[in-house]
Amino acid sequence: MGLSTHVLDTMHGRPAAGMAVQLYATGDSKITFIKTFILNFDGRNPDGLVLTAEELQVGTYRLVFDVASYFKARGTVLPEPNFLNQVSLDFGVANPEQHYHVPLLVSPWSYSTYRGS
Repeated sequence: MGLSTHVLDTMHGRPAAGMAVQLYATGDSKITFIKTFILNFDGRNPDGLVLTAEELQVGTYRLVFDVASYFKARGTVLPEPNFLNQVSLDFGVANPEQHYHVPLLVSPWSYSTYRGS
């Protein structure tokens, strides 16, 4: 079914359009860059799935969300250094035949995630 993500800006009450996200594979004691994408108007990957069902494999992954740059680009005044710079979410895929949805709820000072549907 693949891998997807969705980011909501809880400070402004809207999707985090324009936020940069990077995806890495983190297995076998090494980190391998897979791709970068910019979230669309709905806070999602503009290409749909981040990884298709064919691309998703058993293993560990990391999504890195560029939180500080996103909020700074929206005119949010942040202290230096800012509290959150990048949010990294490490997660495992045990059954690639299932859909893995990794949402992020974020403000400049907090974040929350869960395995969505």
